[in-house]
Amino acid sequence: MKLLLAFAPFIAFAVVEHLAGVQPGLAVGTLLAIALLVRDLVTPGRRIKLLEVGTALLFGALAVYAFTNDVQWSIAAVRLRVDAGLMLIVLASIALRQPFTLQYAREAVDREHWESPQFVRVNHVISTVWAVVFGVLVLADIVMAYVPALPHSTGVIATIAALYAAVKFTSWYPEQAAAERA
Repeated sequence: MKLLLAFAPFIAFAVVEHLAGVQPGLAVGTLLAIALLVRDLVTPGRRIKLLEVGTALLFGALAVYAFTNDVQWSIAAVRLRVDAGLMLIVLASIALRQPFTLQYAREAVDREHWESPQFVRVNHVISTVWAVVFGVLVLADIVMAYVPALPHSTGVIATIAALYAAVKFTSWYPEQAAAERA
């Protein structure tokens, strides 16, 4: 699923941050986000997407800040910033009436469906679900950063469950909506 590739910078950030620290994680996230933008620029039939631009700006700004200021963010605190930024990007796409999933879906369906109210509605619903999921991630990050009495695994489990649910919903919902329409 091409949409999931857009989250590669976040996955790379999480892995590198865990292994090497916050600053290297932010740098890798930035570089991977830029690589995805370049890929879209040079690949025929692909277009730059709001989520990828927002991701590059988010990681870039956080990386510059982390490298130019002696920040001592905990892993949970930096994840809070990253997840909150991602949630804001998704919410902005919804507010602009261009749900972020629409740009990915248009690469997978014929042009004749792009303006269909059903197609737009399905993408609005999917993007809204992702916004809610990122809200759950932000809450999990807050718990991990500021409620040390709770086991760290609580936030990790909530994060994994929320992301799994969003991925499954993204795969299931378009077919379900089409079946309901038929």
